[in-house]
Amino acid sequence: MHIYNLFPLLAGKFSRWAEHMERAAGMGFNWIFINPIQQLGPSRSLYSISDYFSINPAFLDEKSKKSANGQVKDMGEEARGLGLKMMTDLVVNHCSTGSELLKTHPEWFLWEAKGKVAHPFAFEDGRKVVWKDLAKFDFFYYGEGEGKGKKNIEKEKDTEALFGFFKSVVENLIDMGFEGFRCDAAYQVPNRFWERLIREIKAKHPQVLFLAETLGCPPDQTMKTASAGFDYIFNSSKWWDLKGHWLIEQYSLTREMAPSISFPESHDTVRLAEELGGSVEGMKQRYLFSALFSAGVMIPMGFEFGLRKRLNVVSTTPQDWPTSPWETGIDLREFIKEVNEIKAAHSLFAEEAPTAMLPYENPNVLVMWKASASGSEESLLILNKDIREKQRFQTEAVLKFLQSGLPVADISPEYRLDYVPSPFEYDLRPGQGILLITTREKPKP
Repeated sequence: MHIYNLFPLLAGKFSRWAEHMERAAGMGFNWIFINPIQQLGPSRSLYSISDYFSINPAFLDEKSKKSANGQVKDMGEEARGLGLKMMTDLVVNHCSTGSELLKTHPEWFLWEAKGKVAHPFAFEDGRKVVWKDLAKFDFFYYGEGEGKGKKNIEKEKDTEALFGFFKSVVENLIDMGFEGFRCDAAYQVPNRFWERLIREIKAKHPQVLFLAETLGCPPDQTMKTASAGFDYIFNSSKWWDLKGHWLIEQYSLTREMAPSISFPESHDTVRLAEELGGSVEGMKQRYLFSALFSAGVMIPMGFEFGLRKRLNVVSTTPQDWPTSPWETGIDLREFIKEVNEIKAAHSLFAEEAPTAMLPYENPNVLVMWKASASGSEESLLILNKDIREKQRFQTEAVLKFLQSGLPVADISPEYRLDYVPSPFEYDLRPGQGILLITTREKPKP
C-alpha cells in the first residue's frame, strides 16, 4: 500500500479533490486515505462524529444536483479512474458527546455516573490526555472476564445491537466506494469485536482491507491487536533516531503477525519540514527510509511541498494550502515518484522482509540489509544519517554485507551508479541513500 492521506479539511469540498488525487496518482500512490467525512459534533473535530450516516456539509458542493452520498460516490469513481483505491477512518471506540445516540441508545455507552458519560483517554509522554468531547462506547460483552447472570445477558443484547450498528456503518461506507478502513484507536476496542467484524465483512467483501491504528502501543499490545485479523498495522519508524535498537526489535516481533506501514509524518505529528527547518535533504532521507523499511508507506497531503503548518482536525482550512507549488520552495514530487516506482518494481519492498542494521565504522552512515522471505531479492541501503554534511562510505567489497555472491545493481532514486566497483569508496551527499539490489543464488537441485 502506497498511501496518500488526503486531509479533508485541507482539501475542502469534494469538487476540489480531483487535482489532489491526480497529483497522488502521478507520484505513484495507489491508495487515498481520507480522515472522517461524517457529520461532526459541537467540538468540530473530525474524530468527534455525531451522525455516522450523514456527510459533513463542509465537503459538499451546494451547486451539485447529487445527494451527499452521490457526491462521495462520484469522488470515488474519479479515484478509481486514476488507479486509486479509497480508504477512510473507522471510528468505533467513541462518538461525539453531542450525538443523538446518547439519547436513543444510552445502553451502548460507558457511564461514570448517572448523566455523566465516560470519555476515552490515552497517555502521551506519561501524561493522561482525556478527550471530553467524546463519549466512549461500551463493548462489555466483547471484553475479557464477563460473568454470568441476567445483567450480563442484557449487556449481550446491547453489544449485539452495537455491533450491528457498526457493521451497517461499514457496509454504508463500502457502498459509497471505500475499500479500506484505518481503524482508529484499534487497541482500545476488544479483539473479539474486531475479529467478528473483519470476518463478517470479508465474507461478503473479500477485497476490503482493515488497518489497525496502534500508535503509542507497546509491542505486546500491538501484536495482540494485530492478531484480530488486521491486514496492516502502522509502525513507529517516524520516531526512530537512526541509532537505537528498539525499532528493529519491534519490527521483528510484529512482522510475521501483519505487514506494517511507515510514514515520515502524519496528521497527528508536527510537519517534518518544520522539524528539520525546511531541509530537503532530510525530507528525502526520511521518505526513502520509510518507503524501504516496511511493506507500506504513507504521507499526508502537503508533504511533497514541504508544508510546515501542522494539520489540525478542527482548525485546518483550504486556505492553508499553497496557492502555487512554488510557494514553499520545495517540490519533492519527482523524488517521491522515483522511490514509489522502485518500491513497486521490487517485491522485496512490498513485504515485511527479514531486516537488519549492520555495523559500520562510520556512525553517521546507516547500512540496512533486507532479504526477501518469499523470493530471491536482497538489498542494501547505505544512508547518510547526516543531513548537513557529506559522509564517507568505503569497503573492500560491498558483497561482504550481503548473502549473495552475485553482482549488485544500483537502483537508487538519485545519482545512480552505472556499476559498483570493488573496493568501493563514496562520499555520500547530505541525507543521500544508495540502494543496491541483487538476487541470491538458487540452490542447486
